[in-house]
Amino acid sequence: MNSIPPPFSGNAPAGAEGFALGTRLPPANLEAEQALLGALLANNKAYERVAEFLEPEHFADAIHGRIYAAIRRRIEAGHLADAITLRHEFEHSGELAEVGGPAYLAQLLSAMVGIVNAGEYGRLIHDCWIRRQLIELGETVVNNAFGAKPELDGRQQIEAAEQSLFELASEKAGEGGPIGFDRALAQAIEVANAALKRGGGVSGLSSGLRDLDAKMGGLHKSDLLILAGRPGMGKTALATKIAFGAAKASLAEAEAAGGKPGVVAIFSLEMSADQLANRLLSEASRISGDRIRRGEISQREFDNFVAVSRELAQLPIVIDDTPAITLSALRTRCRRLKRTRGLAMVVVDYLQLMRPAVGTRPESRVLEISMITQGLKAIAKELSIPVLALSQLSRAVEQREDKRPQLADLRESGSIEQDADVVMFIYRDDYYLKQREPKLAAFADDAKFEAAMQRWQQDMERAHNRADLIIAKQRHGPTGTIPLFFEAEFTRFGDLDTVHTPPYGD
Repeated sequence: MNSIPPPFSGNAPAGAEGFALGTRLPPANLEAEQALLGALLANNKAYERVAEFLEPEHFADAIHGRIYAAIRRRIEAGHLADAITLRHEFEHSGELAEVGGPAYLAQLLSAMVGIVNAGEYGRLIHDCWIRRQLIELGETVVNNAFGAKPELDGRQQIEAAEQSLFELASEKAGEGGPIGFDRALAQAIEVANAALKRGGGVSGLSSGLRDLDAKMGGLHKSDLLILAGRPGMGKTALATKIAFGAAKASLAEAEAAGGKPGVVAIFSLEMSADQLANRLLSEASRISGDRIRRGEISQREFDNFVAVSRELAQLPIVIDDTPAITLSALRTRCRRLKRTRGLAMVVVDYLQLMRPAVGTRPESRVLEISMITQGLKAIAKELSIPVLALSQLSRAVEQREDKRPQLADLRESGSIEQDADVVMFIYRDDYYLKQREPKLAAFADDAKFEAAMQRWQQDMERAHNRADLIIAKQRHGPTGTIPLFFEAEFTRFGDLDTVHTPPYGD
């Protein structure tokens, strides 16, 4: 293979590593670039081996990048790309001299490699580009630390660096792409086999709620689930119930397989870790959280409180109460948990309190929420875990006679509804019935008031200890309403059973 010096190279390193006057040059392999371009010009079929991952900007020499872009443009348009056709194209655009003239295009052919080696040379070029990006990223980190961006404190600089690293790692680099249909079928059979072995039709991670598992088949990997409701409906309580169910299922699976359980990570943006722990203990011990805070409990109740806390401490659950956490920080912490402890599920309470990645400035709140939901979906796919994110509903619910939430009630609903695999609403009729208690002054006589009061009491009795979980969207299954048991005193959810009330966690 002949080595041809490029005519107007902006940087001229001789290889992957070089030194000039004691200064290290950025990683590059110009011989590989020349050889690949020669192969493409000699045989356009070589393009198929690099098309998926190689971009013009990946070339260290800008001239080579422009030649590659022209080759790609012609091939993808169904035209021949060789030295003659490229000469004509560059002449027509007035760029022929800038790319070295016809002589350089012809000389590239002498540096060609066979079509079989084209992919390997393309990967060498891409690897050098990645390392140049890492050098640039490192310089940015150093400059920011020295004060290039005084508006960013140290922690924000870490998040910005992590975000840049993630974006570089996510850049298409030949990973992923289409898989064989036989492999896809094998994966589908594995999921069906898991459901068969577990029984009850649950192929994913159990939510701890019988009827929800029956409707959805459990919590599935790579799914983004949205749980929405108006304030006071019990979103956090239901989410933690599901998190506890998933943690118990993860522990049981690990014990059966003789391995370590994946943890369930709860990102609590609204409540502190101790407040959330106090609520969980109240639910599990069936002692009012208000009484616990005031110290109005007996010694027996306190002993039960401590005993329950020891049982719950065995569950693989971690709580992160960082307020206004950014998407990049959440992603980094999830990836770290996945690597160090194993990760079974993530719960975010709630997504409107999150911030997009450091350095991004969305034009509107809708776009900001869109970036967050897309990021959460990306985390679910990348880490192959279910992600449950809580969401507020707009005030439009309060303006209607029928208070049951709909998809249109989601705040910044377009992006949330689009990105989510499952959208669920929690609704309690008694919450609104309490506000409609008849007042004597609104009636002409006592008889009408008594009749209205009797109807209201009957409605309250029907709604007592009951909540509805409305599955408004499910990408892989049916929608519908699931009745749940609810105890307001302990903000506790469970399966609705007309015979008996099951204990917490069953």
